[in-house]
Amino acid sequence: MTKITDSRLLLELSYNIRALIVKMLSTAGSGHTGGSLGLADVFTALYFNELNHNPQKPLWPDRDRVILSIGHVAPVLYATLAEAGYFDKSELFTLRKIGSRLQGHPGRDTGLPGIETSSGSLGQGLSIAVGMAIAAKKDNSGIRIFSIHGDGELQEGQIWEAAMAAAHHKLDNITAVVDVNGLQIDGPTTKVMNLEPLGLKWEAFGWNVIGCNGHDFSDILRAFREAREFRGKPSVILASTVMGKGVKSIENNHGWHGRVPSSTEAVEFLCQIDESYRIELSKSELSK
Repeated sequence: MTKITDSRLLLELSYNIRALIVKMLSTAGSGHTGGSLGLADVFTALYFNELNHNPQKPLWPDRDRVILSIGHVAPVLYATLAEAGYFDKSELFTLRKIGSRLQGHPGRDTGLPGIETSSGSLGQGLSIAVGMAIAAKKDNSGIRIFSIHGDGELQEGQIWEAAMAAAHHKLDNITAVVDVNGLQIDGPTTKVMNLEPLGLKWEAFGWNVIGCNGHDFSDILRAFREAREFRGKPSVILASTVMGKGVKSIENNHGWHGRVPSSTEAVEFLCQIDESYRIELSKSELSK
């Protein structure tokens, strides 16, 4: 897929994805809004700039793999895949319906193109990524594995077992991305189960640690580039994000972790998304 380097176009795509997320969740009547909106910029940078993939050939053997360990933010994955051309956008509005290929967590068995593995209970994705990365090394394949996590998910012990294994095997073909928004369903991570010092934890487990602003495309792309070029260790990108980014009235509100907008709220959210996009666009133009 042609890589997009123009930050203004990436910004436009990310806000298109946010609008799709709001529309599909409102139609479904259930799902997870806050984290899906917060990760839109990271997914845009990944799928439209960093990832080696082909939407017209979703099973291309040399494609990079994306493992969505934090499966409940499936709406941002689905919207990004549709925006990239994996399937028609109209299918997004079957989200969570009986017989749909778009369930609450991604399902490999549904046949939806672009889904590499099923997800369910949090904490399992990094173990899957480690297995894929070891196999790729044995096959002398150049593919890369991206594993996407939430910061609250890191409270699962299996994450750290997998992190230790990845470092032991020197799996520099893995990049873990952690959505560091500081919130989970029950409140701030500092109160539920404090994760700090998060970067030092990953470093102690033998990983190359890269921080970035998860809403600044130049910084996100810089982080992906550093991970791609680093050798000898797996890399983790700690992407600082805002839950609900783009909808000002719900930003940094953990109450919107698993809540969706009503039809009336969706209209207001879409207006806020349009306003946020225009503000961000004007900032990018002023910085040129």
